Amino acid sequence: MKITRKIIQIDEELCNGCGQCIVDCAESALKIVDGKARLIAEKYCDGLGACLSGCPTGALQVIERQADDFDEEAVEELIRSQKNSAASQAGGGCPSAGLRSFQPQTACQQANRPMAISTASALSHWPIQIRLVPPSAPFLRNADLLIAADCTTVAYAGFHQDLLKDRVVLMGCPKFDDGEAYVQKLSEIFTSANVKSVCIAIMEVPCCQNMKSIVKAAMERAETEIPAEVAVISVQGKIERSTLT
Repeated sequence: MKITRKIIQIDEELCNGCGQCIVDCAESALKIVDGKARLIAEKYCDGLGACLSGCPTGALQVIERQADDFDEEAVEELIRSQKNSAASQAGGGCPSAGLRSFQPQTACQQANRPMAISTASALSHWPIQIRLVPPSAPFLRNADLLIAADCTTVAYAGFHQDLLKDRVVLMGCPKFDDGEAYVQKLSEIFTSANVKSVCIAIMEVPCCQNMKSIVKAAMERAETEIPAEVAVISVQGKIERSTLT
């Protein structure tokens, strides 16, 4: 039923698709579609505006208009279905989700590799996508984590040797993937795996900055503080490091 009430409004011209509003929305009422934040359905928005404060461009505002009434039961069902979807993606029957750990190459193996291969892979496990790695994966225990935005692997030539070596990598796109699902998955990992440190590798572009917010939100949800640094990669492949603040 339509009633006059407060509800979120998104200015698509101002929205840069960073996804921070998705992390801030406890009702999961928002998602990124074609690079812009969109309201999934009016009934999921409570109109309280928790998503406003984190928006870097001011693209969000609460207005009063005719809209479907807020449905708390529908919100609970939405969140439940999202969690079930994330769980099925983490395991399911997908062959690519089979857990594997690799031993690093010995000095002798590296010396005998073909000359055309200048460096060895530093990858120590499979899978690597955040959505596919279960919090119970043995390679997460006591790990130094590298949480990397997808594009960083292509932009930074030294990814394996400078960032991935001696770390367990989890990868995803903070712009196009489900930020809330990432927060939930990472919080479960932080709670159960005794992670020693976190390095967040992101691109310099605005939409990539949300990975920092996702990690911070996951730590808050897990009620833990883990030493964390941020490696920002420029589109020309340069790297700058800083601590997570």
